[in-house]
Amino acid sequence: MATSPVATGNSFLQTLTQPTSSQAKSQTLEDKFMTLLLTQVRNQDPLNPLDNTQMTSQLAQISTVNGIDKLNTTVQQMSASFLAAQQLQAGSLIGRGVLSQGNSIALAGGKAAGGLILDQPADDVLVQVLGPAGERLATIDLGARSAGVNAFTWDGKSDGGAVVPDGTYAFQANAVRANQKLSVQTLGYGLVQSVTLDPSNPVLNTIGLGAVPISNIKQIL
Repeated sequence: MATSPVATGNSFLQTLTQPTSSQAKSQTLEDKFMTLLLTQVRNQDPLNPLDNTQMTSQLAQISTVNGIDKLNTTVQQMSASFLAAQQLQAGSLIGRGVLSQGNSIALAGGKAAGGLILDQPADDVLVQVLGPAGERLATIDLGARSAGVNAFTWDGKSDGGAVVPDGTYAFQANAVRANQKLSVQTLGYGLVQSVTLDPSNPVLNTIGLGAVPISNIKQIL
């Protein structure tokens, strides 16, 4: 007696999703499932017919495959919308100042800005601006600061009151709490000039920080 084996488990999924003719490719998953199921019913062994467990298992498998396919489509649509919104936001940053990881600040016209990140509140934070040889040019006392991102400005004057020439200067920061030194992450300042619309992560082209992925920006000023 001619019979055909019943597809179960992973073999059923493989048969269901295996590429076939161009006509079969145009069918939906449900169409393919029904075609396979009806074929199995027509060619089943009368002495060993399909039982309810096999039918239920196959119905669950097609439901799972169809659900995953719809979920993938939804996720792709959400990802495309997110990237479009991210690129639009990146374009709106042109002409704005941003803070990102770095330890240099650009002094122009007697104005400069930078930032730092504290893991916990500090009783006192001191920023030291350094000269070309690493010497201390100016000290900025920020006082008590809260945890998180903290921005600061510098008026371009040295500790002795002299006007420092425009240029790019390195800086370092120290923070204490209850006489204990805290960990500090320094943030450099950059002025956004243009945006490179990378498909996965737009890049901000800045004066001061160079090219910075938008995901690395800690604060917008």
